[in-house]
Amino acid sequence: MSNVETDPVEMLCGADTEREAEEPRVDVISPREVPLGGPRAMTVRRTLPQRARTLIGAWCFADHYGPDDVSTTGGMNVAPHPHTGLQTVSWLFSGEIEHRDTLGSHAFVRPGELNLMTGGHGIAHSEVSTPRTTILHGVQLWVALPDEHRHTERDFQHHVPEPVHIDGAEIRVFLGSLAGSVSPVRTFTPLLGAEIALEPRASVTLAVDPGYEHGLLVDHGDVRMAGTLLRPADMGYAHPGIGALSLTNESDVRARTVLLGGTPFEEEIVMWWNFIGRSHDDIVRAREDWQHASERFGTVKGYDGDRLPAPTLPNATITPRRNPPRR
Repeated sequence: MSNVETDPVEMLCGADTEREAEEPRVDVISPREVPLGGPRAMTVRRTLPQRARTLIGAWCFADHYGPDDVSTTGGMNVAPHPHTGLQTVSWLFSGEIEHRDTLGSHAFVRPGELNLMTGGHGIAHSEVSTPRTTILHGVQLWVALPDEHRHTERDFQHHVPEPVHIDGAEIRVFLGSLAGSVSPVRTFTPLLGAEIALEPRASVTLAVDPGYEHGLLVDHGDVRMAGTLLRPADMGYAHPGIGALSLTNESDVRARTVLLGGTPFEEEIVMWWNFIGRSHDDIVRAREDWQHASERFGTVKGYDGDRLPAPTLPNATITPRRNPPRR
């Protein structure tokens, strides 16, 4: 999915791996609403990046949207747009989206099915909700590629994880491993991505890698993460060093969450619009290549319409931003 903000914020993001012992074990990251312009005209709830936290592992972008009745709005129609230096992770709770990219991939995003696209040096794709979609609801996530792999070749992977049932919960692991389930999907840094549904009033304790930091995004229900209550659309951040993660559904209805994790990302990255680089010049070059229809991004075939133009760059060198210093 494109970040189709009309005036996207530039960011330089870096890991903040050392924390003082007296700080809370779980931080609550509240979402900020971002109205997206262009043909999609949606408002999303964004938890990453924010000033409070810009990365969780290599996860650098998390948009949570819906449930939206797209039968009244005309649905999603995101024209071909570019990506560099990242992987896009599409995960739906309801609805269906048609995906086309410059590899020639023609696939559908459906609930419980992972579509992961690697931008690397450059890729473009389009996303259009299908006519049979009424309610569109899901998350769009980005993963930053480490410097040694950020110019890797384009790639597209599709995976349907089998649900794992434990007492009180159903888990679908789309990246990494959890609860004995291992995803075969290739990533370039150690990562975890899983949908976890909790039965009413259920509690579970999950063994997790203590070298990972974790973020739990709540879609539905009130969920307590390691003792900290999270409301719908909140994300709870757990610092590295936790080997077991306890989750409790405080609701009388089934709760749904998405758990993200990974080893702290040690590199600094500059992110603007749909590009991730290491410098202002990287972003300028990528934008120019897109605007001039460079072969760097290729051509999306089968989409009926024009490409999405890049926003105007700020009239200054992109200002670096990072996680706040430890207190």
